[in-house]
Amino acid sequence: MSWNPALEPGNPETGSLDAIDTLIIPRSRDLGGFEVRRALPAPKRQMVGPFIFFDQMGPVEFLTGQGIDVRPHPHIGLATVTYLFDGEFQHRDSLGTNQMIHPGAVNWMTAGRGVTHSERTSEATRQGKSNLFGIQTWVALPENREDMSAEFEHHGKEQLPLIEGNGIKIRLILGDIYGERAPVTTHSETFYADALLEPGSRMPLPDNHEDRAVYVIEGSVEIAGQTHDKNAMMVFRPGDRITIRAGERGARLMLLGGATLEGPRHIWWNFVSSSREKIEEAKQSWKKGDWEQGLFRLPPDDMNEFIPLP
Repeated sequence: MSWNPALEPGNPETGSLDAIDTLIIPRSRDLGGFEVRRALPAPKRQMVGPFIFFDQMGPVEFLTGQGIDVRPHPHIGLATVTYLFDGEFQHRDSLGTNQMIHPGAVNWMTAGRGVTHSERTSEATRQGKSNLFGIQTWVALPENREDMSAEFEHHGKEQLPLIEGNGIKIRLILGDIYGERAPVTTHSETFYADALLEPGSRMPLPDNHEDRAVYVIEGSVEIAGQTHDKNAMMVFRPGDRITIRAGERGARLMLLGGATLEGPRHIWWNFVSSSREKIEEAKQSWKKGDWEQGLFRLPPDDMNEFIPLP
């Protein structure tokens, strides 16, 4: 679909340096030969809208026979979002889902009261060299959805709206921006998008959401006269009109945000909740390991191992 002419950006210097409420430089973590960069939660910022966890995976190259093996583990009180730029892997969960994900598609798993899943490089992919590069995020659920039943959705690349024009291509993953809406079932006001900007192109940041942030995947951007390179997240003040200008190499960005939730969230390991008691219940249930009568089940086709409670 075409770029909406009503969204033409103004002067690239729109806004001031203090329009950036928080600048986050993600922390690198080595997960056994596989590096991630974690932007959320950060010391000065727990959430952006409902987004409470934001990890960049890779880029990494695996040799033949290698890959990722994230064993079955539990979640409560959140929805996980997986989006890849390169590579593929296999998602399996306690709902019985067995779904490959490829670049440009979205896997959306709503944990609600409780769900278990694993993420692995498939046996077919391990037959040769492979790459992996993408983003995993958690979206905290509003209080009235924390006890909902778990759900899973997959939407292919062709199902997600593509907004393009003026040197900009935006694939909308969640929520709504610029008058377009993604098909994924969200539980609170949110937006999440993958934006490609040609060198020197200018893009207005969506202004219909309370919380807004940009994460630079590749290249660089200029905002209010200041340049920001890859692996940086900028969180903006509510209501400010912001225009982003791509640097001389262009830029790839993740746009994210939405309405703030009713209050802060407790986060422990893979659990997110407005209630400490619910987190304690989840901890004890996973530790007990009652896969028949307890809170959690294991994925039916990935039951031979799991990640123990820390």
